[in-house]
Amino acid sequence: MTSTNWIDLQQDGDTGIETIRAHFEGHAYDPHWHDSYLVGFTEQGVQQFHCRHSRHDSTPGRLFFVEPGEIHDGHAPTEGGFTYSMLYLDPAWLQRELRQFSSAAHSSGEPGFATTLTEDARLIVSVTRAFASLRQSTSRLARDEALDTLLQDLVPHLGWRERRRDDPRLPAVARRARDYLHENCAEDVGLQTLAEHCGVDRFRLTRAFKSAFGLAPHAYRVQLRLSLARRRLAAGDSPTDVAGHLGFADQSHLGRWFRRAYGLTPADYRQRCHR
Repeated sequence: MTSTNWIDLQQDGDTGIETIRAHFEGHAYDPHWHDSYLVGFTEQGVQQFHCRHSRHDSTPGRLFFVEPGEIHDGHAPTEGGFTYSMLYLDPAWLQRELRQFSSAAHSSGEPGFATTLTEDARLIVSVTRAFASLRQSTSRLARDEALDTLLQDLVPHLGWRERRRDDPRLPAVARRARDYLHENCAEDVGLQTLAEHCGVDRFRLTRAFKSAFGLAPHAYRVQLRLSLARRRLAAGDSPTDVAGHLGFADQSHLGRWFRRAYGLTPADYRQRCHR
């Protein structure tokens, strides 16, 4: 049976912003996260996803926001699937640009979305215009004006908070396990080794980790590797080099996981970032 799913993705070389328009029927994405701020809207159908420990159903005309590191998935629960448009905003670019005109911004903080789903027709227009300006051969001045309008319309949906490495609400054992996985991302670390590092048994570690992050340690490490792979591929590294550097068995192993999370092969994603 031929799949009707499709993804149209490009990356802007100047800002690092990715523009994506896609359509899915049935299963879309496995749980995963991004290093970017996601701002998008549903064009058609019901876009169902889990984020912030809740299920969300986005319908035409609704905006959705996802922060860097927030785990989310994607599914089309109704016939005909769903179509959406989205911007992946580079965190460094967003924070730098917001500080130019937002009085709420401060040097030691970072922006965060107040909600996951909302309705704002004006912001949808701004997202659409920014999307078009990043895709079309418009002048740099026209592109910058479209992005400034996007930022201005985005500000009411953003809060500004102090940057902190650890969330005090997370159990200490979960934080220690997460930090160890980040420090040893490419290593074949076993659950027993991870539990001994954290000073607990394997079962308590797994329960605490899943409660804190929504994924078991192994699944979290896979998503961590995929997030790093996405970054390296966008920088131009080959899928073979990325797979070897990040601890995947081979390029095919990376490809299977990458497609489940992002709907694209590593080679296809790399090519779309370097057109």
